[in-house]
Amino acid sequence: MHGYALFKQPFKLSLLLTCLLFLQPLFADEIRIAVASNFTSAIKVLAQKFEAQSMHKTKLIFGATGRHYAQIKNGAPFDIFFSADSKRPELLEKQGLTVAGSRFTYALGKLVLWSPKLGVMKSGAFYHIAMANPKLAPYGKAAQQVLQKQPAWWEQIKPKIVRGENIAQTFQFVKSGNAELGYVALSQVKHLDKNEQGSLEIIEESLYSPIEQQAVLLNNKAAAKEFLDFIKADEAQALIKGFGYGTKRQ
Repeated sequence: MHGYALFKQPFKLSLLLTCLLFLQPLFADEIRIAVASNFTSAIKVLAQKFEAQSMHKTKLIFGATGRHYAQIKNGAPFDIFFSADSKRPELLEKQGLTVAGSRFTYALGKLVLWSPKLGVMKSGAFYHIAMANPKLAPYGKAAQQVLQKQPAWWEQIKPKIVRGENIAQTFQFVKSGNAELGYVALSQVKHLDKNEQGSLEIIEESLYSPIEQQAVLLNNKAAAKEFLDFIKADEAQALIKGFGYGTKRQ
């Protein structure tokens, strides 16, 4: 009798562990996240850390903030939106397309003028200057605001401007040499190799409207809420700052 009881106990434990193993995937979920392209490097690291400490998976979809906004309005199946501005998340909130009270600022963007070639900015010898489309990308809007504060200079370089659909494409224009210099995000150049750094000018933040990057929850999926809670935590905020952004806690 006692022997049977001793045998039965580990059997029950083994059965329980087996059941939990098979049930585990039922609690896991995949989160579809629309992400402004300037935040690509940072969120890849953040998503990897989140996946390592949770059972959930993340699917990251990168693009221009304006394009993501249009897609969400048209019913795109995203769970979270990481915008490059505060305007689009606020509009979605007013249109009833977000979870009430979920909107928050996850990063403060910083604009820079960058060239991989030393001396280009000082000499003024360039044929093309890149900026993101100001209608779609907040960093493009910021670049335009900076340029238009110098009307004579703005008129002079207009014919030389090449526009990327988003800040990622703009960065590639400059990195590839299709434009000798361009207005990009500090986060894109902060971790370049020394031989790629070239020359860099951090633009005075008073020259453009604050690039307050906000995130918003688009539905009540529990895993998506967990991810936003993770982003708000100290560890994630420190990582975001390390990628060249300001934060509300700085």
